[in-house]
Amino acid sequence: MRRGIDVGLFGELADPRVAARLAARAEERGWDGFFVWDHIAYRAPVRAVADPWVTLAAVACSTSRVRIGALVTPLSRRRVHKVARETATLDLLSSGRLIFGAGLGSTRNNELEPFGEVTDPRERARLLDHGLDALAGYWAGKFEPVPVQRPRPPVWVAGEWPHRRPVRRALRWDGLFTIGLPGPGALAELADEIREARPGGAPFDLITELPPDTDLGPWEQAGLTWAVTYFGVQPTGAEVQAVIDAGPG
Repeated sequence: MRRGIDVGLFGELADPRVAARLAARAEERGWDGFFVWDHIAYRAPVRAVADPWVTLAAVACSTSRVRIGALVTPLSRRRVHKVARETATLDLLSSGRLIFGAGLGSTRNNELEPFGEVTDPRERARLLDHGLDALAGYWAGKFEPVPVQRPRPPVWVAGEWPHRRPVRRALRWDGLFTIGLPGPGALAELADEIREARPGGAPFDLITELPPDTDLGPWEQAGLTWAVTYFGVQPTGAEVQAVIDAGPG
């Protein structure tokens, strides 16, 4: 099981230089990934929000080993051809370390309706599926340069427990980023379903976010392949660094 850091780029962490320093520290301490949230705005009390792609470029230049990416990008509010350019460029900049996380997004965070974005969940799901297929085409050579990773960067699809439509969507790609799991038993249930749906298939990641100091043994036993440490909405840089310095265990 791999270990990652997952931070919202809010408040103190809205400065890309802070995130880049934390990512470099995480790499130094043996963590496997450094991930950020992708938001335009967020609910109160958050006001300061950094752009994830500019921040990840700074992270890529400050590290050489950790996997990086945004968890997760709501494709319904993005122009897919622009995302294709951003992600291919970032994969080149990082020498092939990008993981692309995608999902529906949430209406809770004050970043869809105020900006005229699609709010209907069925339409957002349709746009997500269309966007992922289009991205794969751009990455395959419709755009140049292509990403370093071939045939493409890994794609993790997000889904909230206990919904199964995101699970079926994720099965077409490389991983399921599960949100809101009540415990390792629920993860084991998903792992069994995925094994039945992909007998003898390619490797598939199961990812979830967990608070610091979680006992990861039961989660790993249940089938978790990536545990990303989650800090809540507005942690300080010092709080994140303290967890990083404790090491992934």
